Amino acid sequence: MTMPNAEMAQAWDGGEGASWAANPSRYERASRLIWARFGSAVPVVPDERVLDVGCGNGKSTCDLAASAVDGSAMGIDLSAQMLANARRRASTAGLGNVEFVQGDAQVYAFAPGSFSLASSLFGAMFFADAVAAFANIGAALKPGGRLAVLAWRELARNTWVTIVRESLAAGRDLPVPPADAPGPFSLASQARVESILTDAGFVDVALSSIDEPMDMGRDADDAFEFMSTVGMARGLMEDLDESARAHGLDLLRSAIESRVTADGVLFDGSAWLITARRPG
Repeated sequence: MTMPNAEMAQAWDGGEGASWAANPSRYERASRLIWARFGSAVPVVPDERVLDVGCGNGKSTCDLAASAVDGSAMGIDLSAQMLANARRRASTAGLGNVEFVQGDAQVYAFAPGSFSLASSLFGAMFFADAVAAFANIGAALKPGGRLAVLAWRELARNTWVTIVRESLAAGRDLPVPPADAPGPFSLASQARVESILTDAGFVDVALSSIDEPMDMGRDADDAFEFMSTVGMARGLMEDLDESARAHGLDLLRSAIESRVTADGVLFDGSAWLITARRPG
């Protein structure tokens, strides 16, 4: 399997992927309101042939396959562990029109023109070469085929991330990843997205915002257990001494307790729904 972005491949088929594979329900709960909006905004017809990029534990792929009752869905991801979860999910749901492959969508040899819709639930922000990746995905679409991608907007609009950074900063000036570096916020700039997709050969590029709370847990204890152990939190605490780590975790718990509602522990979330079309 060719991996042009070795660092991301190592993370997602390694420790980060293992964390997501061990906690699928937590990650799915967190983004459930945004995913529901995607389902309303992107109609899936019964004979749709869907490519789901960065499918993770397979919920998005299985949801799409369930709508494409006379069609099919293929999920692609770097993580062997998450794909194992996805296959079990599809089997349990009795979905015979779904398959999962391990690979890098930037270079994977999809059959040309074999899909009518390419989608992604926060899985398309990690390409080493975004133009090449979307060009490869576009070639897998039939003429006139659709692209529909969810990607995070700016860091400042997503307090479910900023609160972890602020709580565990411990006086450090934490850097913000470059806008064009592979990572969660690499598609946050509307101008950059429009440039990437146009250069990749897409037309009718449009971005619309989806602002919905991120549901980080049932209650404060549940949310704290989750948010204090995600990869970002582990990385921020790596170099802290015991006292600084304890103080940072206390700050995080206080922030979580201030966001408890009857519907869960809710933090601001903001995403782009990016849509485009292959010419023809």
